[in-house]
Amino acid sequence: MKPTLLILAAGMGSRYGGLKQIEPVGPNGETILEYSVFDAIRAGFGKVVFVIRESFAEEFKARFESKLAGRIEIEYVYQEINKLPEGFELPEGREKPWGTGHAVLMAKEVINEPFAAINADDFYGAQAYKVIAEYLTGSVMPDKYAMIGYELNNTLSEFGSVSRGICVTNDTNQLTKITETHKIRKEGIRILCEHENQEVELTGNESASMNFWGFHSSIFKNIETQFIDFLKDHINQPKSEFYIPFVVFEMIQEGQISVEVLTADSPWFGVTYKEDKPFVIEQIQKLTDQGIYPEKLW
Repeated sequence: MKPTLLILAAGMGSRYGGLKQIEPVGPNGETILEYSVFDAIRAGFGKVVFVIRESFAEEFKARFESKLAGRIEIEYVYQEINKLPEGFELPEGREKPWGTGHAVLMAKEVINEPFAAINADDFYGAQAYKVIAEYLTGSVMPDKYAMIGYELNNTLSEFGSVSRGICVTNDTNQLTKITETHKIRKEGIRILCEHENQEVELTGNESASMNFWGFHSSIFKNIETQFIDFLKDHINQPKSEFYIPFVVFEMIQEGQISVEVLTADSPWFGVTYKEDKPFVIEQIQKLTDQGIYPEKLW
């Protein structure tokens, strides 16, 4: 069975200032998202599921449907803040989405096979898709997941702070801890962050999760259970978010799963801020000049 690629594309990109999922960065106006699907098709994925919002669904489909139709099976699911489990109602004043865990949960009715989950606005590199596809077709099990780890120093922006999941692994590359770390930024030759209201210096060599996960479909049951628990405690906190790393780490702590941290000889870059876009365009052009991508994807 071919694996599925789940693309989390419901965020509007508040720091970026627009719908960055459709920003052109390739030689012929291709988006980062298109490179992700292109790499996934080459790696052997059989279906792509987009998590989007109904407010921009028409614009999104018009941008991608004609390019991808016939190349890979396509599904759409919608992440809306009022899509809550039975027994819960949207609290007054809630505007912020519920987070990546909620986004993944939206796909539970359309994914029954092993799948990879990624962000729509991150460029992960062709080799990363090959590595995760090999894992999903040969190694994934209900109690064995994977993620692609990237060196933290290669995931920062020159134009502002970022949030990253900092990973700790054991001697066999199994994930033992993941800490959602915020306000990571460069200050001269130093890399600083804020952790538990304190300024902490990082080396830059840490393994960072860029939300590139390899899952068995059985995870949906765990996500739903944990989301219900999350809502019981946090539903009235207007800025609370339910992150997929929280789900994974809790399952690790309870001994339900192991997560292998895979590495790939692939670049990572993204468009957290508008100022990042020229760098992304330059890097994709270099990869195109090297023959890794055709001048025109489709």
